Amino acid sequence: MRNKLTGLIAVLLISTMVSAQKTKDFVLKSPDGNLTLQVASGQKLLWSVQLKGKQIIAPSDIALELENGEVLGERVRINSSKTEKVNSSFATLNYKKSTITDVYNELTLNCKNDFGVKFRVYNDGVAYRFFTTKKNEIIVKNEIANFNFTEDYKAFIPYMWDYRDGAKFNSSFEALYKESPISKFAPDSLAFLPLLVDEGDNNKVVIIEADLEDYPGMYLNMNDTHKGFMGVYAPYPLETKMGGYENMNVIPTKRADYIAKTTGTRSFPWRAVIISQSDRELLNNDMVQKLASPSRIADASWIKPGQASWDWWSDWNISHVDFKAGYNNATYKYYIDFAAANKLKYIVMDWGWSSHTDIMNVIANVDLQELVDYGKLKGVGIFLWASWYAVSQEMNQAFPKYSKMGIKGFKIDFFDRDDQLVVASTYAIAQKAAEYHLMVDYHGIYKPTGLQKTYPNVIGFEGVKGLENYKWATEDQPRYTVTIPYIRMMAGPMDYTPGAMRNANKTNYRPIEGMPMSMGTRCNQLAMYVVFDAPLQMLSDNPSTYMKEQECTDFISSIPTTFDETEALDGKVGEFTAIAHRKGDVWFIGAMTNWTERELTLDFSFLPKGNYQAVVFKDGVNADRDGTDYKKETIKIASGAKLSIHLAAGGGWAARIERIN
Repeated sequence: MRNKLTGLIAVLLISTMVSAQKTKDFVLKSPDGNLTLQVASGQKLLWSVQLKGKQIIAPSDIALELENGEVLGERVRINSSKTEKVNSSFATLNYKKSTITDVYNELTLNCKNDFGVKFRVYNDGVAYRFFTTKKNEIIVKNEIANFNFTEDYKAFIPYMWDYRDGAKFNSSFEALYKESPISKFAPDSLAFLPLLVDEGDNNKVVIIEADLEDYPGMYLNMNDTHKGFMGVYAPYPLETKMGGYENMNVIPTKRADYIAKTTGTRSFPWRAVIISQSDRELLNNDMVQKLASPSRIADASWIKPGQASWDWWSDWNISHVDFKAGYNNATYKYYIDFAAANKLKYIVMDWGWSSHTDIMNVIANVDLQELVDYGKLKGVGIFLWASWYAVSQEMNQAFPKYSKMGIKGFKIDFFDRDDQLVVASTYAIAQKAAEYHLMVDYHGIYKPTGLQKTYPNVIGFEGVKGLENYKWATEDQPRYTVTIPYIRMMAGPMDYTPGAMRNANKTNYRPIEGMPMSMGTRCNQLAMYVVFDAPLQMLSDNPSTYMKEQECTDFISSIPTTFDETEALDGKVGEFTAIAHRKGDVWFIGAMTNWTERELTLDFSFLPKGNYQAVVFKDGVNADRDGTDYKKETIKIASGAKLSIHLAAGGGWAARIERIN
């Protein structure tokens, strides 16, 4: 018995030694040396991150679970490893800067069982992705992605509350941020990305994904540590029905026990954490652009971002006209005339011009060709609203037809899912639209993950609780609008649809379906045109109202929708934000606050040496009583100057700056 026990101990010791010998650890630092990635391979594949010696991400396991029982990430054996230093740059299209510097250190692990993992360490974050080199199709049962923290930190969590027809993975991806410790994560819910964790000491961590193609999007749930998150994914849909709002949603009624069927040789989406040492750094981050696949459109010269007059938010409630407003050519010509008079590139004809589920079926009161021809004479293009269901069924007929007619693009709505089939569909639609020189604005959809770089004809994404909600909502809009620039906007452009001209303080605000207003001041709305990234930017109120407010309308229409340079000036998540953009030789500044009245000091050191003139829109002295109160003034500013500005509660400040000598 003693001999058997001794032998067993010897076997265990030998097994432990063999296992230990197979375990390999890797360390990779950021180019500036501040971030340190540690990867441990053995029984599990673990990653962790430190910032200047402080643990930011605690050891967290990652793996791909295949249906055949393989777990790519357990009992890992490294065949080879490679490190590489990259220092490059690339030009962008339809973005907040014309060029991005791309500097990182990369570790590639090639593992037994035909898979590997790439890790990248940037100065502002860490990313990893799996890749496989298998010959045949594989079925991914689950992906294990953990983001562990050392303490129960406060998080800004966007929950998926509004399930369509009760289907857990059908959602509009619109939610305010619930601010709570990780351990207080709401039971029976999921969070969508991006999500922010506040680690104190001015350190923020934003969890994000990029290059999501032919694969389901990642949600987060609290993991067993109660101090971290784990990835959750929509199972593959097998059967569907029509449902949701006005029966326009495609609702899966049966899902598989796996998340993806895919080719055996491929790269999987990037999982990334963006790490900042001050809140304002988050206002000017390029991680998703850096991780996304390059453009697949060889000649993108036909893609023209710009502003658009939009009809839906104000319910077509134009006035002082001699025709009945609604779904008819007279109304749409009125919008075209307004766009032309204010040098807007487009109008968006929202739902109503056709059947909601059949865009080949145009209503009798609308002559599209007449409208396109009229718009062409005025220099105004037309975007058409369409449901995702209709486009997915009819794009092979609709895209060539409407492109030939002269339509410039489609606003596609009610995706409300991000399972593998829907994600693949967004790429297929973008590719097909590009074939016919059609631009795309994706509405009712998950956050962008880099598709806007791969197919730059995709010039808009919703995935945000936009101004449209304030036709019926009473939630805290000013706090939300100074939170999303640090979280949601990290993913890419967001179709918030600003531009309300009926502006109210807390006391006077109320939701009105047909004549909606905004919470906060007029200048808060003006600043949104600078602060929010949106290559296709809406003027959401109606033309009749804008004509009564021509001074503000002129300022809005002077603001570009893409820029050559961006400078983050100041900010604090959920409190306030101030940012500057340059287009050519002209600078634009936008500053916004929550319901707290405050003074800010803007530092103009970012301006090239010289003297400048600024046209400024600032909150009026009575903006606390009447949100529409503002003052326009022209001031002189020198490079390096500092300027104190006042923001009313829910207020804003916006300026257009040009050099004079």
